[in-house]
Amino acid sequence: MPFTYEFPLSERIRTWLRLEELFDKARFFVGLDNPRAHHAALLSIFELGDVTARPELKSELIQELDRQRVALENLRSNPAVDPGRLDSVLAEIAAVLAGLHGMSGKVGQHIRDNDWLMGIKGRTGLPGGVCGFDVPCYLYWLNSPVAERVTDLNAWLAPLQPIQRAVAVVLRILRESGQPQRHMAQGGLFQLSLGGRAAQMVRLEVVEGMACAPEISANKYAINIRFVQPDKSQKPRPCTQDVGFALTLCSF
Repeated sequence: MPFTYEFPLSERIRTWLRLEELFDKARFFVGLDNPRAHHAALLSIFELGDVTARPELKSELIQELDRQRVALENLRSNPAVDPGRLDSVLAEIAAVLAGLHGMSGKVGQHIRDNDWLMGIKGRTGLPGGVCGFDVPCYLYWLNSPVAERVTDLNAWLAPLQPIQRAVAVVLRILRESGQPQRHMAQGGLFQLSLGGRAAQMVRLEVVEGMACAPEISANKYAINIRFVQPDKSQKPRPCTQDVGFALTLCSF
């Protein structure tokens, strides 16, 4: 089984990938039933509140989804396109756009307006700052019935759901936009000239268990990949062996 690394090449893709990761973490920990997991879920919600505070986030998602909708509509005359599949994707985009347009106020403002949550968030930056003697009301909440905690966590996540759905759709479209190509990094090094091609994200697949990880740098002219060997006690060391991998350039 291949292991996939993803490297965003623009700030907005970087933000969307961070949001995807945080939503996944929050939903995972909400699904567990112990207080420590729900503490981790709340930390992810706090991080979501910080990332979604970016003022242009919603408008960028709307703009990209509108652009994808127009591009897909133009494919209706293409005989190679499955009309049923096309209608399904367009309906999904329309529903996601409706959810974004239906959001009122600033994204994540419900978190920042909650004094109780902000009091806890202010303590999380301190090592051990949410011990029971610091915030007894939080300890009380962590020991409340599981169903009650889950209801609260879902209520704090619910206003962010349109953002979660929008991020999921745009990232899925982006990931499906390219085709993987096999390459070999000679002595752990590889460079690819873009030749005018645009890319917003690079996906790189290596064989699972390969004792190396890729480091990527890129500009509008080329992508440079350097494989390194992780070391748990010092800086990664250069990988000097040849490494085969599959590279996908993803672009809207």
